[in-house]
Amino acid sequence: MSGKVVLYYFDGRGKMESIRWLLAVAGVEFEEVIFSTKEEFQKLVKSGDLLFQQVPLVEMDGMKLVQSKAIMNYIAGKYNLYGKDLKERFMIDMYAEGARDMMDMIMALPFSGEKRQNQLDSLECKAKVCSLPAYEKALSNSQYLVGKQLSCADVSFFEASLMLEELFPTILSAFPNIQAFQKRMKAIPAINKFLQPGSKRRPPPDEVYVKTVMEILSHLFK
Repeated sequence: MSGKVVLYYFDGRGKMESIRWLLAVAGVEFEEVIFSTKEEFQKLVKSGDLLFQQVPLVEMDGMKLVQSKAIMNYIAGKYNLYGKDLKERFMIDMYAEGARDMMDMIMALPFSGEKRQNQLDSLECKAKVCSLPAYEKALSNSQYLVGKQLSCADVSFFEASLMLEELFPTILSAFPNIQAFQKRMKAIPAINKFLQPGSKRRPPPDEVYVKTVMEILSHLFK
């Protein structure tokens, strides 16, 4: 295996997008292997590289990494984005998981069919009442969510906040600390670069992406 970092996933955001974000912030160049058919995915399964027969899969440091949270923790730990001690790592995990809860709800929307509006309403309520107030408070007297330096929790929440704004453009209007946080994050060169057209950041899922994922993973949608 070469020293290159290689990502294996669908041609879309999904659970890989947060990994792309974290690698970009860490300044790590990566390549991607995109599969668009069930046969391509099954070939990967038969290779034995997918421990639990699911993606994301990341080739890195001579290893085949699976399970998105474990992958992100490894990257964060390697590139000094995971706090200075056990207490900070717990706090980072807590805020990162809060962001993941919102992103999981957002990722489910394109596959929700007739339930989409109900799920959209639930997401908006959860974000406004539970999630965003917690982050607003955490950022009231601090530049970062945890400690005195950038962590993977900041990256995850920033990603989540942008995804929320795609759905609800004015949702952050009542959260000035989060707005200021976004401005600081956008000023970080690696993040600014990743936000530019032509980067490896993926757009919101469209009908083609949804159809492809459902066809490849049809056994999960029965």
